[in-house]
Amino acid sequence: MFALLGALGALLGPGAGSAHAADYRYWSFWKGGADGWAFQQVGPTGNVPADGAVDGWRFVLSPDGGQDAPRPSPPADFAAICANTAPSGGHKRVAVVLDFGTAKDAPNGEQPAEARSVCASVPSAANSAEVLAAVAAPLRYDSAGLLCAIAGYPRAGCGEQVAAGSGSGAGPGGSASSDKGDGGPAVGVIAGVGAVVLLGAGAVWQARRRRTR
Repeated sequence: MFALLGALGALLGPGAGSAHAADYRYWSFWKGGADGWAFQQVGPTGNVPADGAVDGWRFVLSPDGGQDAPRPSPPADFAAICANTAPSGGHKRVAVVLDFGTAKDAPNGEQPAEARSVCASVPSAANSAEVLAAVAAPLRYDSAGLLCAIAGYPRAGCGEQVAAGSGSGAGPGGSASSDKGDGGPAVGVIAGVGAVVLLGAGAVWQARRRRTR
């Protein structure tokens, strides 16, 4: 198990213990419910929202690739967002909230648009990427499938790493590791290695249990 923990530390690198070693710009993905916003654990291509669901997107500058990133500011209110969209056969209604972040989050020379909420009427089998494409084109992806831009924002860049606390446009550009749009940089790596560590711990526990019988 200790070897697995060592591997986790090696993969995450020396900055793993410092939450503010670097910030990243990216579109974070959220799901709305009665209790507000929760970080979406599944990427947009793997998530198939039901009729009445709320998908939320927030452009952030954050050191965190998940649930501690800033949430969308508009409420996750399906009834209000889709009030004027009638149900239709073979289609579902999904509310989509787009929060373009703050001026501090924006890359140099860009200004975020006002947050907005729209109702998508899409085929029943549509995933969240298809829902988003129906209401917020143009979308831009990188070669690894990471969602880089929604409604054309930002014009360039994809998951850039910048110096922590540097604000808008500061720090070197670059490509952060990502899990094909599952919410932020290095989420897939951390989750995958974490799963290996947990499996290793479970194997050790099972072996000790057998020896004590």
